Amino acid sequence: MFLEALSNPHRLRIISILSNGKQYVSQLARELGMSRPLLYLHLQKLEEANLVSSDMELLESGKAAKYYMLNSFDLRLNEELISTLEKSLTLKKNKNLEDKK
Repeated sequence: MFLEALSNPHRLRIISILSNGKQYVSQLARELGMSRPLLYLHLQKLEEANLVSSDMELLESGKAAKYYMLNSFDLRLNEELISTLEKSLTLKKNKNLEDKK
């Protein structure tokens, strides 16, 4: 799950933004130029990999706002780690290749 979560450029941008501190979902969506439903899908993948976590905060307006923060991690990529994590990867079929067969 860890490598899969890091395999998407949008999720890498989310990690980059969150490395500067917590962000409310609406702020994050605006900064990324992404719809909130799509952003939530990416955030869910990052949460499943334990790369980010979320919490709710009560704003002065009385509204509850969800924010995300980056969990600290140190990735040292080597053949042993790849071998271990490879078992958790899911391979997606390329429809174009399947149609050519």
